[in-house]
Amino acid sequence: MIKESGRSMADLHYSEEVLDALNEKKPLVGLETAVVTHGLPYPTNVELAQAMEDVIRQEGAIPATVGVLGGKAQIGMNREDIQLLAQDRDVIKISRRDFARAAARKLNGGTTVAGTITALYLAGINVFATGGIGGVHRDAPFDVSADLPTLAQTPVLVVCAGAKSILDLPATLEKLETLSIPVVGYQTSLFPAFYSRSSGLPVTTSVEDPEEAAFLAKAHWEMGLESAVLLAVPPPLQDALPEDLMQEAVDLALQEAEEHQIHGQGVTPFLLKRVSELTGKASLTANLGLLLNNARVAARTSVELAKIY
Repeated sequence: MIKESGRSMADLHYSEEVLDALNEKKPLVGLETAVVTHGLPYPTNVELAQAMEDVIRQEGAIPATVGVLGGKAQIGMNREDIQLLAQDRDVIKISRRDFARAAARKLNGGTTVAGTITALYLAGINVFATGGIGGVHRDAPFDVSADLPTLAQTPVLVVCAGAKSILDLPATLEKLETLSIPVVGYQTSLFPAFYSRSSGLPVTTSVEDPEEAAFLAKAHWEMGLESAVLLAVPPPLQDALPEDLMQEAVDLALQEAEEHQIHGQGVTPFLLKRVSELTGKASLTANLGLLLNNARVAARTSVELAKIY
C-alpha cells in the first residue's frame, strides 16, 4: 500500500497493519533496521527484530519497522522483508542522506536512527525505540553522527539506552544541549551508557512512568519546539555490564580500529562486533536485553500518548 504523507518524501510504502493503525489513530512504535543489517549477527538479528515487534504488540501498540526495499521506504515490514534485509550481502546503511541514492539505484537498506525517524515523522508516527543513538566520536570531535542534527529537527519521542558507549559521552551530551534536545531519564537522573546503567553524567530531567513521559513530550511539541525528546532508559539490571569492564573493552576496540584505519560508517559495526568478542558475548546479551526493554517502554509510552493526542 502507498500513502501520500503530504510532508515530502515520495512513495512511502505502508504495510496494511500500519496503514490501518494510522487511520484508526492506534498507538504505533517505529523500529530501525540498521541493527538487523549492520548491528547483529544472523540469525540473532532476525530473531531480535521479531521479538521487539512481539513485545510492542503485547503492550497494546503496533510495531512499524522501517527499512528500504528496492529503493522504496517501507513503513511496517513482514518477516520475509526482514529476512531479505538480514541476508542481502549488498544491503546498505540508510541515514537521512542516503534515501535518494537508494531510490535512484533501487537498493535495499537498513535505516539508522536518523534515517528511521526521518521516515517516521513523514509517516506521522511519533514514537521510536532503538538501542543507542549516535553521537560525537572519541578523539574526533569533528566526527558527529547525523543522528544528532536529525534529532534536533524531528519531533519524535526516541526511547534509547543513551548513546553508544563507544562514543565520547560527555561531548555527545554537550552537543545535545547545544541542539536544544531534551534528554529525559526514565526512572534515573543519570545518562545511561548503553551497555552500562550509568555514565555518571546528569540528564536534563527525569520521569517515573510512561504517562509522565507522554505528557512531557506533548508539552514540548505543543510549545512549537520541533526537536525530538530523548527518553534515556537504563538497561535492565540483570543484563547491564559493569562500567569498568565495558570501558576496557571499548578502549581496546578503539585502538584496533585505529590500527586497521577503519573510519566513517564502518567504525560502529566494527567496534560493536569487537566489543562483543572482547566481553565474551556479554555485551551482545546486554544489547538484546536493552533493546527489548526499550521496545516495551516505547510501547507503553505510545499507548499513553494516544490517549492525550
